[in-house]
Amino acid sequence: MIGDKAGAALESFAAEVGSDDAVAVVGGRTHWEVGGSCPEETRLVRAPTGVRGFDPADMTIRVGAATPVTELDAALAEVGQRVNLPVLPGATVGGVLAVGRDDVHALGRGRLRDALLEAVYVADDGGLVTAGGPTVKNVSGFDLCRLLVGSLGTLGLLGEVILRTWPRPATQQWLAGSCDPAELRRRLFWPSSILWNGQSVWVHLEGHESDVEAEAELAQSLGCEPTDGPPPLPDYRVPTGVLEADESSGSYVIQIGTGLAYAAAPCPIPDPDPTVVALHRRLKAEFDPRGRLNPGRDPLAAS
Repeated sequence: MIGDKAGAALESFAAEVGSDDAVAVVGGRTHWEVGGSCPEETRLVRAPTGVRGFDPADMTIRVGAATPVTELDAALAEVGQRVNLPVLPGATVGGVLAVGRDDVHALGRGRLRDALLEAVYVADDGGLVTAGGPTVKNVSGFDLCRLLVGSLGTLGLLGEVILRTWPRPATQQWLAGSCDPAELRRRLFWPSSILWNGQSVWVHLEGHESDVEAEAELAQSLGCEPTDGPPPLPDYRVPTGVLEADESSGSYVIQIGTGLAYAAAPCPIPDPDPTVVALHRRLKAEFDPRGRLNPGRDPLAAS
């Protein structure tokens, strides 16, 4: 249940959004240009911030969408928990959900969208809408929360969210070497990340100390050695399928098992399927028929 103070903050946020002119919600601006830029005349608003409810036994946490991800991570670390959001300096919870980009640990930790259980957002008419539910095992109705993740705020402006939490691993370890990434994925039980640049592979293990030690021994038997962390990621995030087979080593880093890669230079991206384009247009017409929410942004153009 939303407390009086949190409810008042949401009502104030909805009133600020209003129901008339073009409006965009601004967070930490760490990915402000993803999917296009808002026109200069677009009015900017900020969502509520702060932790609004947390019971570690429930493994869920309620936060304002403008809460910095680093602040959320620090609060959860105090009780040995974490949430599956990229911990990016300056980024906000609502911002990383709206952009919807998984980090390098998606292989083992799952997709970012799986962390969102409930969202309270402001619709195009300025009204507050609650989507999803506060429990992990929620199977009632259409999962609207997942639709909001990666929508760049074009369907609704996030005000408050309930996120699923997980236990923080007791230990973790990066290893690297020239072994076969497919063999690593086949032999290891549950690596959180496997990265490959065509020559070298990096693997991240996490969990109970004894389990990580056993998995690290197996990885070392396949040609990996302990290392300080992952490689620097190239600038351009692309689907793995657009990489050319003859690209030189080091010009890309592939996230094994996720369909994602990072390239050193822009890659031609195929046009989206017309059916997908039509579906996006229908959704936009239903949720924001006047096009006033985060104008200029297009989830299909996000890379």
